[in-house]
Amino acid sequence: MGFNKIKKNPFVLQSLKTMFLRIIGVVTLFGFSLFLTHNYDPKIIGQFDFIRIVLLVLSSICVLGTDQSILYFTGILKSKNEIQKLKMIYKKIVLLIFVLCLLVLLIFFGIGRNSINLFFNDKSTYVLMTKAIIALFFYSITLFNTETIRALDKIYIAELFRNTFKYVSVIFGAIVLFYYHQETYLVDTFLIGFVALSIITTIIIFRLFKKQKDDSILPSDTNPFSYSFIAHKSYPMAISNLAVFLMMTFDIVFLKKFKGDETVAYYAIAMKLVSILFMINNSVYISVSLKIAQLYTDNNKKELLKTLKQSARMIVFLTVPVVLFVCLFSENILYFFGENYTQSKQALLILMVGQLFASFFGVSAIYLNMTGRQSIFQIVLIFAVLVNLILNIILIPEYSMTGAAIAFVSSLLFWNIVTAIIVYKKDKLLILFH
Repeated sequence: MGFNKIKKNPFVLQSLKTMFLRIIGVVTLFGFSLFLTHNYDPKIIGQFDFIRIVLLVLSSICVLGTDQSILYFTGILKSKNEIQKLKMIYKKIVLLIFVLCLLVLLIFFGIGRNSINLFFNDKSTYVLMTKAIIALFFYSITLFNTETIRALDKIYIAELFRNTFKYVSVIFGAIVLFYYHQETYLVDTFLIGFVALSIITTIIIFRLFKKQKDDSILPSDTNPFSYSFIAHKSYPMAISNLAVFLMMTFDIVFLKKFKGDETVAYYAIAMKLVSILFMINNSVYISVSLKIAQLYTDNNKKELLKTLKQSARMIVFLTVPVVLFVCLFSENILYFFGENYTQSKQALLILMVGQLFASFFGVSAIYLNMTGRQSIFQIVLIFAVLVNLILNIILIPEYSMTGAAIAFVSSLLFWNIVTAIIVYKKDKLLILFH
């Protein structure tokens, strides 16, 4: 009976399918991580994880939130029955991303080789970062294209590109490199893969556009989506993502600077294990975000409070078993990746317990975003980023991975506690787990 109800509810069914595709992505990532840790030098893995994080942060600047705003623009066009204008918006956003990527490249070259190498105490870093920034446009376009495919109602294809297909080329490349004893080209293989992905996703998008009505007959003044309008609507959506990515980047950057690539590799495994909890949280966020917005708009405080409580309980009940399992068997789990990876045990325990405490604050951050308080949340996140940066600078030179974990957890708890206080003061809603 329960299964029949799920089948009749398209939103629940879609959420479950999306969750399943994301689980496939997580399994793929961990399978790839196991292959690397058992066959590749930790220094090479550390370089790979460093470049992956650098691209994540820089792309969040260059994409400028358009990967989220394209969904917003699509909603507007669908409501006006003008979906054919999406192609014009897409082309403008691609040009905008290209200009921003070019600007990042010019700034990078302006900083220069000596400054980069001096900061990281490693002559190879400049070469690695040069390759990454040259590939930045293709990486950014792949991210943007993935969400455009979602906007064009190909949700499951988008999920596969987002969580699984982006690893296929580097997995295949890593196996070939290992076979031919050319492991040092792992980062190059990773970057080249996004050139291919950007081309494939672009072809898919233009084929989907071909199915729409031709927009060439539309006069230019009928399209209000100017470059300034697109940027104005998009950049606030980028700030929150950028802040979160920065908090996941400072620890990697300073670990590389003070402790080397091997330490980055060990710590990155701990962060990947914690990412399971991020996936749990995001799944709950996706499920309740629209409902929170609707109930808040309807001023239905009773149902709103009920939804917030249920969400907090769901997050805690899903988080606790994972945290207990990982904490009880932390050494065995890390040893599974390789003996040296057990060095990150203390950091893993701190990250897991910190995420457990954060789960007790429910969906306070999403609540602010869904009730028109995005700017307040952005200010909180900016302060959290500053806390994270200061603590990383102070703690990592002395305490290495443990210091990085303490810095991350401190900033995570900071923004959760502050947002919960703001929600209670503004709306008298106690949305903590209780």
